[in-house]
Amino acid sequence: MNTEQPPRGREAGGSGGSPVGSVAAIIIAVIAVVGGFLILRTIRSDDTAASVPETTAAPVTTLAPVIESTLPPETVPTTPPQVFEGATVVVANASNVNGAAGRLSTAFEGKGFTVAEAANATERAEVSTIYYNAANPNALAVATTASTLMGTVTVSEAPTPVPIEGGVLPEGVDVLVLLGSDKADKTLDQMGAAPAATPATATTVDPAAAVDTSTTAPA
Repeated sequence: MNTEQPPRGREAGGSGGSPVGSVAAIIIAVIAVVGGFLILRTIRSDDTAASVPETTAAPVTTLAPVIESTLPPETVPTTPPQVFEGATVVVANASNVNGAAGRLSTAFEGKGFTVAEAANATERAEVSTIYYNAANPNALAVATTASTLMGTVTVSEAPTPVPIEGGVLPEGVDVLVLLGSDKADKTLDQMGAAPAATPATATTVDPAAAVDTSTTAPA
């Protein structure tokens, strides 16, 4: 009788796979899970960083110190307006230059003044003077304009009698320019450039007496 046992086949119900293969599959699965977790975490970190706007530092403004000026405001000289109309001007020769009053009358007319015929003064004067009729409200402004053109001649209210032949202003005349030796036979430009002269005392001649042509030149 044969006593040898026949070789055993695979046990029923046993695993058909290798134990090493199962461990390797588990390790790969764990690595896959951990790798996926790390990748997901990295993506979330990048999204968070992108959603936070970059903060720009505000520029620093330096305020300059305010220094109050102690200097007084600049004074701007004012020039009175020139007035040529509203009063008629007569030039009377009180110098020793023949025809000086007529030449100044022509110069005034060229500037826009209304000018009467030149006259002769009853007195000889070294310094020119301008008189105005206070009854005419425009006379002072016209007289002041004439004074400015002549280099700032003294302007005064007309006396009684006025120092011209007849003792009164001609009809319709309200400004008298008494042309003295200081301005005689000068152009208006020359008069304006000349320094103001010191007023001198005029020699008064009796209006009732005849005009002395040896001391007062014709107009």
